[in-house]
Amino acid sequence: MNETRGTLPRSDGTPLAWAALPGSGPTVVFLGGFRSDMEGTKALHLRDACAARGRAFLRLDYSGHGASGGDFEAGTIGTWAEDAALVIEARAPGPLVLVGSSMGGWIALLLARRLGEARVRGLIGLAAAPDFTEALIRPALTEEHRATLERDGVLRAPSEYGEPIPITRRLLEEGVAHLLLPGPIPYTGPVRLLQGMADPDVPWAHALRLVEALPGPDVELTLIKDGDHRLSRPQDLALLLRVLEAMPR
Repeated sequence: MNETRGTLPRSDGTPLAWAALPGSGPTVVFLGGFRSDMEGTKALHLRDACAARGRAFLRLDYSGHGASGGDFEAGTIGTWAEDAALVIEARAPGPLVLVGSSMGGWIALLLARRLGEARVRGLIGLAAAPDFTEALIRPALTEEHRATLERDGVLRAPSEYGEPIPITRRLLEEGVAHLLLPGPIPYTGPVRLLQGMADPDVPWAHALRLVEALPGPDVELTLIKDGDHRLSRPQDLALLLRVLEAMPR
């Protein structure tokens, strides 16, 4: 496998980690979720599949994630979207297929809006979570949570995925500037959404809201009745590859 790895310095010097495969386009770009990194199951499965098919592939870590520098708690949706845009422009300047998982789905949609159909030839969302700061986190906050955020600027929420997840007041407040729902989202290219109905983090009804917000005619939602948030089981990964292979090129 001819994958190259490196870091790209942001304007403030923060190194952003990336790994890329050469091949035919459009380049498949994997955008990970909140607190995830580019060494996850879905990213590596996509990389291996693209390598086997001779397709160009790019994965990356936002600042504060994985192998990139920076403080996670200083990050915001806008910061991480800019990180992704910077790496993409440097390492994949041509046509793209964006694959976004959870928060990465939000970032993929922001990039699609920014770059347009001429660059983004298609978008795949896996448990895509646009607006999760406002639509999913904020309504779940108790009065005690709100008081903690106001006092400390950060809430450390329990997580079934490991150590508590820091939710910062800055993340919630800055996220408002990037809300996409109820739409319309100004991107009309092909979109494929994969959503587990047993997802404890992103309710499948959220995916329906996203379908309604996308004005293009080529939008498909696949509901996986027993699918969880990760969508990393062998059958989920096989579905992802089928969807990617069927995307217009």
